[in-house]
Amino acid sequence: MNDVIDGDRTKNNEARNDSGYDVVVVGAGPGSVYHSLLLRQWSDDVVLFSHTLDLTDDERERLAARGVRIADGTVKRLVVDDGRLRGIELAEGRVVPRNAVFVAPRMVPRDGLLTGPGCERDDDGWVITDRSGRTSVPGVWAVGNVADPRALVVTAAGFAINHRLVDEDTERAVAARRTARPLPF
Repeated sequence: MNDVIDGDRTKNNEARNDSGYDVVVVGAGPGSVYHSLLLRQWSDDVVLFSHTLDLTDDERERLAARGVRIADGTVKRLVVDDGRLRGIELAEGRVVPRNAVFVAPRMVPRDGLLTGPGCERDDDGWVITDRSGRTSVPGVWAVGNVADPRALVVTAAGFAINHRLVDEDTERAVAARRTARPLPF
């Protein structure tokens, strides 16, 4: 099945709406909201299945402002027919037709050399460093994707730029949504 796409393939525009994909993001981790906002650049039809996420009001507002729909409920399974994704079945039994699903990859640092001597970690499990890469253990530095999951040099540069552009688009959309006047009935 070629319809499950990890987050790293979004840069290849593989789920552009002009190719007929109805995109869904499964909320399986903290990056899922951002992933949904990012995919909105490539498709007018993006749905975030909250799955195991507890979305905040701010996240819901940001998603709505960018036109990302939210489907609350737990994903039970992918509905596949003849090797193609046909939909997402929720635990309640409802099937939502979709033909492309994204799950944000979960990055896990391989940092045994750093945590062995006692380098402190942040709440997400990444080794804490200052701007120079210095850790909490004197004489120990960490750089690259062991300290920052986005630090895959080329990817990190592109990610940082695109992240800012997505944030700017979302801020404009939220502001426009807040100032929009409701239509009279």
